[in-house]
Amino acid sequence: MGVLDGRVAVVTGAGAGLGRAEALALAAAGATVVAGDVSESVHDVADEIAAAGGSARAVVGDVADRCTADALLAAADEVGGAAVVVNNAGFCRDRMLFSMTDDEWDAVIRVHLRGHFLLSRGATAYWRDASKRAGRAVYGRLINTASEAFLFGSVGQPNYAAAKAGIVALTVAAARGCARYGVTANAICPRARTAMTAGVFGASSDGGGVDPLAPEHVARFVSFLASPAAAQINGQVFVVHGSMVALIAPPTVERRFDAAGSTWSDPELAGAVSGYFADHDPARMFAAEEIKG
Repeated sequence: MGVLDGRVAVVTGAGAGLGRAEALALAAAGATVVAGDVSESVHDVADEIAAAGGSARAVVGDVADRCTADALLAAADEVGGAAVVVNNAGFCRDRMLFSMTDDEWDAVIRVHLRGHFLLSRGATAYWRDASKRAGRAVYGRLINTASEAFLFGSVGQPNYAAAKAGIVALTVAAARGCARYGVTANAICPRARTAMTAGVFGASSDGGGVDPLAPEHVARFVSFLASPAAAQINGQVFVVHGSMVALIAPPTVERRFDAAGSTWSDPELAGAVSGYFADHDPARMFAAEEIKG
């Protein structure tokens, strides 16, 4: 018996890389998988799941198109209704901010952020309606894919970093708004060796052993978040790779500045705020550089 027997899981970007590994892991846990991708290769993944004794359906389409989100959820309805949604689809268009084109910005924001929004909206509406009809909480797991790029302001990826920051905000808003219906929403920041990250991580040099950056490591954690064992985990952000899972703390106030009177004067601001930064390390910004370690 798998921990997800009887559940239906929707996975986007499932035609290759991390999405493929997630689809296979969820199927191995017993879920019926609705695998979505812009590429026809998603049919091969569905066939692979079926060949292993699982059940899967493939949906080809652009996740940033409303009709694709609707088609994914409709396919899930045909086999019992979505219980798990894994938003994974995305790509990069890297360039420095001062050189980035409108199209490079729009394309990444569209696929990552709008793509996450469309399917998340449809899934949470489905779970909310089901909860209201049943008069009780239902089973809903929303797992979104962010990136460490948003944590340290990835140079050369302002579009990607901004989209991933938006995905985290979307995830926390979903977690707050839908918990009453039995829904959990969490975000992962994965490190995985895939075609999209080939220029970053290169080829595996493990000498035939277990690749610490294999996408299967991340997929195992995604399968866990989708399971009943993760029912108390909601509104969280995790960095995941290899044998490591790091829970990221929410931002904290480093220093508070208060005016002596009812408002600030320019000299007071300069003395208080600029004075604080006088001996401040200029490289220390609103970024979690230590995450890179």
